[in-house]
Amino acid sequence: MLALERRNLILEKLQTEKKVVVSELSQLYEVSEETIRRDLDKLEKEGLAIKSYGGAVINEDVSIDLPFNIRKNQNVSGKQKMAEIAASLVQEGDHIFLDASTTAVFVAKALKEKERLTVITNSMEILLELSDVSGWNIISTGGVMKEGYLAFLGSRTEESIRSYYVDKVIISCKALDHEWGIMESKESFGTTKKAMIASGREKILVVDSTKFDQTAFSVAGKLRDVDVVVTDRKPSDKWMGYFKDAGVKCLYPDMQP
Repeated sequence: MLALERRNLILEKLQTEKKVVVSELSQLYEVSEETIRRDLDKLEKEGLAIKSYGGAVINEDVSIDLPFNIRKNQNVSGKQKMAEIAASLVQEGDHIFLDASTTAVFVAKALKEKERLTVITNSMEILLELSDVSGWNIISTGGVMKEGYLAFLGSRTEESIRSYYVDKVIISCKALDHEWGIMESKESFGTTKKAMIASGREKILVVDSTKFDQTAFSVAGKLRDVDVVVTDRKPSDKWMGYFKDAGVKCLYPDMQP
């Protein structure tokens, strides 16, 4: 097993169990305890874990970006439900933007039953996911590939986005604050999503409930800049009030008619 693969498995275990023990990991992956300690050192330097006596605990800091393959496996059931709701808002023949979030990958999968879509994305993962779909027009924004994110970013990406005007913009975000709005941990992701928001008729934000009342470094847009918020559970009365005041429709699973 490669060291990177082993560290990713350790990180997945941290995500589910919140802590790991050196001796147990040593037996599980059949390597020395010293090797496991080096793995934990690496994860700590990347800000993904905090070493403790005999092991490590997960770093719960919302500003930390987990690797794409780890984020993709988080809250799978919630992402599938949100993706189904978002896909129901797309009409056959629509032109849409999909961002490079793991949530958008689930939306792409849910859209496969639709006909004649044009999908523009800065996500390598979505391009691969839709590579076997016939009758669609799949467009890559191009740009500079961001290591570890499977995303195209930068000025070329944003220039490409601004050259289109689409029916639906479907994005996610790192954090959602009622005052600061839609937020990302990295400026390049924030400016890319800001360009998408400015280049579409209907803007749909797909974001799970853990991102509410959080803040991050870069502002991608205000709450009023989107038309619909899709989330994985009914928000608090406070948030429902924010949405009403901003003129935003909120959709979630098991809504009462």
